[in-house]
Amino acid sequence: MLQYLVILGAAVNFGGILYYIINTLKGQTKPNRVTWLLWAVAPLIATAAALSDGVTWAVLPVFIAGFISLLVLAASFINKNAYWKLGRLDYICGLLSVLALVLWDITEEPNVAIALAIASDGIASFPTLIKSWKYPETETASTYFSGLISALTIFAAVKIWDFSSLAFPLYLVIMDSMLVLAVERKKIFKINAQQIRG
Repeated sequence: MLQYLVILGAAVNFGGILYYIINTLKGQTKPNRVTWLLWAVAPLIATAAALSDGVTWAVLPVFIAGFISLLVLAASFINKNAYWKLGRLDYICGLLSVLALVLWDITEEPNVAIALAIASDGIASFPTLIKSWKYPETETASTYFSGLISALTIFAAVKIWDFSSLAFPLYLVIMDSMLVLAVERKKIFKINAQQIRG
């Protein structure tokens, strides 16, 4: 029964990404291609590692996170205005992220693979987190919020509370929360300031 909650969470995440893709195609949202490429690769590796370690339904949102990231990456090539210019930091983070993936391939240990996939994904997220903080108008917060909802549903379906079941979903909750805060912080703090004055 709990797997249906995970499927619902994955559907919410997919809907959030479709909105992000539409905004990307319109040129309103400008994805960082390094981030989205590695956001596709790392979850897909974590999915494979978790499946090899016996995780079942709980890994669906992680797989969806990787798959839909590929869709965003593809959308960024359709509209030339939907491209965020890459700088040195983007390439350094991309290189470090790929290095973490290569180290996973060498170890072939599921828990190490998941830890390195998290490291890779986190490093890949850094450029988008900075961009979201400095230029929130280039991002779509609802996408990260739907990812947060999806990640939270995983905890309802976890049967064995161990590293391979919980590590990547917990990471997704933290990262999606940080991205929502980065994009929406001006609105959040403006509302709080108005409530304090009121």
